[in-house]
Amino acid sequence: MIELLIVVVIIAILSAISVPYIFQYRKLYRTDDQALRVMDLVREAGQLALTKRRTFRVEIDQTANMLLIIDENTITAGANDDREIKAIPLEPVNEVRMNTIPTGVAKPNPPNYADAVFAVDAVGHRNQSGATVIGNTVWAARFNQNGTMVNNADVPINANLYFFPPMAPGSNIPRNRTEVRAITMFGGSGAVRFWKHNNTAFVAYN
Repeated sequence: MIELLIVVVIIAILSAISVPYIFQYRKLYRTDDQALRVMDLVREAGQLALTKRRTFRVEIDQTANMLLIIDENTITAGANDDREIKAIPLEPVNEVRMNTIPTGVAKPNPPNYADAVFAVDAVGHRNQSGATVIGNTVWAARFNQNGTMVNNADVPINANLYFFPPMAPGSNIPRNRTEVRAITMFGGSGAVRFWKHNNTAFVAYN
């Protein structure tokens, strides 16, 4: 019994030591996780467009705080034919912001592309429950069957997206510039580049 109690005490001590470190590690890497999550979904949408030979759309929905893949060519007579096929929740906005370039940070250069712009969605889609979703604040990109990333006018687009932990909820000042991440999407090829900030400038990691 004494040996069992000793083991329980040791486990409790180790847990008390390790849990704060695990929590801190998770907090530090939230921007990496979110950036990689977006990159994975963008690449998945591009692959779907190539393999299924039809158009798929990626939406970052700020209103619902979700990341979506939408099939634009599911024909439903008399109804909106844009159908959500995948939805992934994003990190809480008080932990990771991703709508504008953070204060005090210069965009990746080269390539010095325009930043992604979030706007009210006037196109809409049906979610996986069949309900129509429209009017949310989103950033959207469409992937054609040839792999290009385009806007609603079918013009290739290039864009930067930024990810950072805010100093305070709603703040555009990052808690630490070394935690700022960015991805650049190249419309002509559908390729994606990942950037980390080193407190001075962005450095490409792929």
